Amino acid sequence: MEKDCVFCKIVSGEIPSTKIYEDENTLAFLDIRPVNPGHTLVIPKEHYRNILDIPEDEWEHVAKTARIVARAVKAGAGAEGVNVSSSHEPSAGQEVFHLHLHIIPRFSSDGLKHWPQGAYKEGEAQMVAEKIKNALP
Repeated sequence: MEKDCVFCKIVSGEIPSTKIYEDENTLAFLDIRPVNPGHTLVIPKEHYRNILDIPEDEWEHVAKTARIVARAVKAGAGAEGVNVSSSHEPSAGQEVFHLHLHIIPRFSSDGLKHWPQGAYKEGEAQMVAEKIKNALP
């Protein structure tokens, strides 16, 4: 537990939350600033900054919980679909530095748009792919 982490304080019960799901390793609770009603956060109970430092077995458990919760959010919110997303590091939009996945119920009429997409220049995709492949373990 990190003493200044808001999510660690939720896990410990120091800060209240509206719990949706809980098991030995994970907790899911409603986001206090929902994109749509039913917007839920899934976190590991152990403190990990983000996907870049969580052990593989812990990540697998978080992913399993996210799948369970995503199905329940879709059904419970009467949503047409869900977004499952997470930001890692400030440049990607991470604001709370405790790994968390957003499960956002989606509706065709909710007005939300996805980020803008671009295109690769001639030969750029292969060059980028090679750099990523070379960084793999």
